[in-house]
Amino acid sequence: MDSSLKRLFLLGLAFCSVLFVFWGCRETATMVGGQVEKAFQHPQVLADFHQVSGSCKDCHISKSGPIEDNLTHENNQCVECHASLAKLADVGVRGGVSPHRSHLIGAVACTSCHLGHEKSVSYCDACHSFEHQIPFAGKWERTFVPIDTDMMAQEQALAAGPRETTDVVIVGAGGAGLSAAVSAREAGANVILLEKEPIPGGNAKLAAGGMNAAETKSQAALGITDEKQIMIDDTMKGGRNLNDLALVKILAGNSSDSVDWLTSMGADLTDVGRMGGASVNRSHRPTGGAGVGAHVTQVLWDSAVKRNVDIRLNSRVVRLLKDSADNVTGVLVHGKVSGYYVIKADAVVMATGGFAKNNDRVAKYDPKLKGFKATNHPGAVGDGLDVALQAGVATRDLEYIQAHPTYSPVGGVMITEAVRGNGAILINRDGQRFVNEITTRDKAAAAILAQKGGSAYLIFDHSVRKSLKKIEGYINLHFVREGQSAAELAVAIGVPAAELEKTLASYNRFKKAGKDEQFGRPNLPRELALAPFYAIEVTPAVHHTMGGITIDSRTRAKTVNGKTIEGLYAAGEATGGVHGANRLGGNAISDIVTFGRIAGFEAAQYARQH
Repeated sequence: MDSSLKRLFLLGLAFCSVLFVFWGCRETATMVGGQVEKAFQHPQVLADFHQVSGSCKDCHISKSGPIEDNLTHENNQCVECHASLAKLADVGVRGGVSPHRSHLIGAVACTSCHLGHEKSVSYCDACHSFEHQIPFAGKWERTFVPIDTDMMAQEQALAAGPRETTDVVIVGAGGAGLSAAVSAREAGANVILLEKEPIPGGNAKLAAGGMNAAETKSQAALGITDEKQIMIDDTMKGGRNLNDLALVKILAGNSSDSVDWLTSMGADLTDVGRMGGASVNRSHRPTGGAGVGAHVTQVLWDSAVKRNVDIRLNSRVVRLLKDSADNVTGVLVHGKVSGYYVIKADAVVMATGGFAKNNDRVAKYDPKLKGFKATNHPGAVGDGLDVALQAGVATRDLEYIQAHPTYSPVGGVMITEAVRGNGAILINRDGQRFVNEITTRDKAAAAILAQKGGSAYLIFDHSVRKSLKKIEGYINLHFVREGQSAAELAVAIGVPAAELEKTLASYNRFKKAGKDEQFGRPNLPRELALAPFYAIEVTPAVHHTMGGITIDSRTRAKTVNGKTIEGLYAAGEATGGVHGANRLGGNAISDIVTFGRIAGFEAAQYARQH
């Protein structure tokens, strides 16, 4: 078959597969070469279905299958036949929700969901409860795999010695890892960035509210007066003064520089709002209040790609390697395709995030959170922490775990704190306010759990909706209730209409007077009086783990005896000390960018000297 005919055939096959999305397996047969292939009436996996083309090479380079962990060739073949994600944006839409449009960053691989030799799964199902239809679908399941699995294979890879050598290895392609990768490349180091998930961005890509920073150009342009010392004081108070003060000073002292660094790469951080626990408006986000995390991580991803960082997905680090002097010399990697192999490196940066998605581990440190849902991405299970512990790294603050107060149990989505920051209020099932809505997250979460049903309703009007682009995403996902009046909204959510109207009237009086006489809310951005009115049911979910690797002001990891582990650095949620017992909203993005940048620079400097 010549190339033009083959392409025509494959396009026809692509069309058939799109039909499969809508109609599934029917009692019809596929016609190939004039013969009825009844075997493909009910194929089990994509590989079965694609066998109608007659060759494994239609997907793979050879019959042996994929040759590298990013599955680059396979994903290019998917796009060649079925088109890009952008062109498939309206395929498979159900209830107005497109499975091919998302907050995910990078060049999202088709094989993240559409698996060849096993049941396909929607990656979105790892977090959300939307009913996406997917051909050859299985149920999303992920079992925690300990890092000491397959010890015989690991030992064989160690005995074989390094497969390759580089200056710096960065473990984890979330916001901290991407920041470290860009920073290390700027400092002249060769960098390999390893990410165990098929999709980069970590928890950072989910962040919605903003990036805290003090004394910035954006604040000055808006007439906002702030000081780094105020940010330090707010952060220490929010963390119950259990934070490492030296690290907090670095966080605040470098925050405006971090904003400038991101802006120099093309980030838009000109909108400034306020998050819980802040004394001043300092939460920076894109124009109009769009989600900050996906924007920042996409900027960092693009910058890392532009700087030729060697990025490897589906690549899990299972061991840190050290010499006889206890200095780090590299990592043992398990690649989805390549198996176990060793990378020799002068320096390693651990940017593996936290463990909020691993409820067994969460409950071990805080039994009150047993059974809680989590707002995190599916890879946040703590195996990076296990790698560090195995290497003798000291940890701190593991018992401090934060529940985000506003998680939608219907949509499986975290509702950004910026909704409250821009004026929304919280009411209970009696239609009454019960808390200062922008208090710290721990206090807001405890107050919600104390209400009937263990949940509450976020109430806001059209003026709040217009002030924050992120809200449009919630509207489009169909879990926001709406009413043309407060009374109509009350009926929709089952609360007393008279009480809700009374609550809104009181709040609007407080706004006009400039003082919340009921709960002492420090900022009252706007009246809630512009119809339509909206409500989202919310309840707390595990959100952030404050504890992790003990680091110094240069992000160098420490042993339990306080000794510096030469060549090992850490940044982001993988570390402890920055946030104390409770993280303020907006401090996470500032944390990962600031300390990721420092870690990348320090690792590159160390590599240059060794």
